[in-house]
Amino acid sequence: MRKVTGRRTAPPVDDSLRSRRRAVETAGMASRSVGFVLTAVYMSGVTDLAPAQLSNDMMIASWLALGLIAAANVLAVLARRRPASRWYSLLSAVQVLFDTVTIIAFVVVSERDFTQTTWPLLALSISIAAIRHQLLGAVLTFAITSVAFVLLVPDSPDLAFVLGTNVMTAIMAGSQSSAFARQFAELNETRRALQHQATHDPLTGLPNRARLAAYADGCTGRPLAVLLLDLNGFKEVNDTYGHAAGDVLLHEIGTRLALVLGDEGMVGRLGGDEFLVLLPDARAEAIGPVADRIRSAVRQPIDIGGHRVTVGVSAGSALRPAGTGTGLDALTAEADAAMYRDKRDRRAA
Repeated sequence: MRKVTGRRTAPPVDDSLRSRRRAVETAGMASRSVGFVLTAVYMSGVTDLAPAQLSNDMMIASWLALGLIAAANVLAVLARRRPASRWYSLLSAVQVLFDTVTIIAFVVVSERDFTQTTWPLLALSISIAAIRHQLLGAVLTFAITSVAFVLLVPDSPDLAFVLGTNVMTAIMAGSQSSAFARQFAELNETRRALQHQATHDPLTGLPNRARLAAYADGCTGRPLAVLLLDLNGFKEVNDTYGHAAGDVLLHEIGTRLALVLGDEGMVGRLGGDEFLVLLPDARAEAIGPVADRIRSAVRQPIDIGGHRVTVGVSAGSALRPAGTGTGLDALTAEADAAMYRDKRDRRAA
């Protein structure tokens, strides 16, 4: 049960983001696997993809590429298995680094030692960085590839084309990736807000009937205690100070109930001044102390527009033993009957 603080904290990684990250890792592993095969074929000399005789530097660059591709794919497997891990961003950044070093090594050696034009491959590393780390990643990768090309291939006749093409790639790919990331985050925030509205009471912020029912369904087969609460004196507050005061009262009571319950279970509002508490795995002897803590918290005075008001609470409980199939509706009806007995007894006293 989350405590009511007036603000909702969205989970940092939800199902849609997990899915997107897995898709990125899968695509990365697939493309690197193709690169691994092509590099191996390139080194073998059995096709016309490579010059008849590779230089020592190209052999070193090719072996380096095979090692970095394999290492990056290992990291991709780890990242794909745990896309919500706090280490995901680091794993992703290291993959970008390995991909970039691989491409730089291949491009620099081939441009320097052979007549092949391979510098367009630098745009691939920039695009990879853009997909993973938006505009910042694209710009940083552009800077790294450009510096490496200028320093290691200073006499290239295509230098202006390399820098111009790559800066355009960085801007276009990076800005589009950043825009997509913002849109993705906004859509997820809207979806979470709609989901929260559908499962929570708008006045108190507590779970509503639908959320309580889903929580109870998740406790199937386990012991489950149900406490039905009804405020005593709420009507008088409404009649004396108005419905706005009643709303303030309900919100404060909801906050107190959430604080009292903590992580023991879930408390929600059924409607009006009725609240429902679900206690999974609770024993019969544990229900009384919880009810006592609730009564003590509820009866504390509440300041409403300069007026101090006090209300009480009547409570009724029902308990489902482990392994039985009693549903939430039946348990609530049983707790409701017990609550009215408690209310009647308090009036009689």
